[in-house]
Amino acid sequence: MKDKILKHALLNAISYKGKASAKVVLNKLLSELPHLKDKIKVIIKDIEKVVKEVNKLSHEEQKNQLESLGIKQEIKKPQERQIPDLINVKNKVVMRFAPNPNGPLSLGHCRPALWNWFFVQKYKGTYILRFDDTDPKVKIPIKEAYDWIKEDLVWLGVKPTKIVIQSSRLKTYYKYAEELIKLDGAYVCTCSPESWKKLVDSKKPCICRSLKKEENLKRFKSMFKTYKEGEAVLRIKTDISHPNPAIRDWPAFRIVDKSNHPLSKEKVWPLLNFASAIDDHEFKVTHILRGIDLSISDDRQKYIYNYFKWTYPETMYNGKLLVSGIKSSSEAREMISKGELSGWDDPRLGTIKALR
Repeated sequence: MKDKILKHALLNAISYKGKASAKVVLNKLLSELPHLKDKIKVIIKDIEKVVKEVNKLSHEEQKNQLESLGIKQEIKKPQERQIPDLINVKNKVVMRFAPNPNGPLSLGHCRPALWNWFFVQKYKGTYILRFDDTDPKVKIPIKEAYDWIKEDLVWLGVKPTKIVIQSSRLKTYYKYAEELIKLDGAYVCTCSPESWKKLVDSKKPCICRSLKKEENLKRFKSMFKTYKEGEAVLRIKTDISHPNPAIRDWPAFRIVDKSNHPLSKEKVWPLLNFASAIDDHEFKVTHILRGIDLSISDDRQKYIYNYFKWTYPETMYNGKLLVSGIKSSSEAREMISKGELSGWDDPRLGTIKALR
């Protein structure tokens, strides 16, 4: 019994800077000899006595005594970080990290930013930093945030191969919108939001859906000149009876009369799923790491890919990282404007800017 106590005391001491713990030794002993549980009060005194003697020894003396018992300490090698394999890797891997520059990166952004980087490093691929900045009304970009995000990535050790700003590519999106209309894959809807909702909830098409391509092209051009905000949207033709109402003829472009965007004052703006789908194809993205809350994007964007006969990238999903007390970018922006927070580097925000 004493030898077993001594063995665990020596192993514990050697692992923890020469100081063994009687409680740890007791637990180790009981896991090896469960029948001793009824005799804890007796054996704990023996353990405390042995531990006291072991802790008086030098580290070298402890190692020598352990070897005299015929026991060699196992040196645990630190586990090497393993990056999982991507599926269907055929040629060069191209991945993208696509934040909205409406604030600096948060702790939640770090996971996709780094995982995309780990995969690209593993396959010696291309890392695209893409600014998804096509919302000039609600999640309005901050001009300084474009540089903040670049600085945040440098601090994280991420080195983008290419940087893309979506708001500078609006003409490209307009071109693809017209091509989709010509393929009869999109139409301009002028129904009121209320009447549209009633129809789509009933799985019925609106009258705009049956218009000829030529009329839809005219309507699309009128979105830039004649129609006002809320009067017309470009919709992608999908399955109008799809089980998920959010998939049914989803909106791809909208009108914003007064753009608050720091880089562009255009009137017609693509929504996230349209711009993202076009960019992923144009920049030859092979694998997408997407938040599970955005899984619906696959279903929406695949309609565009099917119309153009493109191959959709492989998609992986990660959960959303929520940290208690940390505000969203929109909430943070309002609190900063009210003076409730000192700025985007206020530690209470949990931004990378605050950490660095």
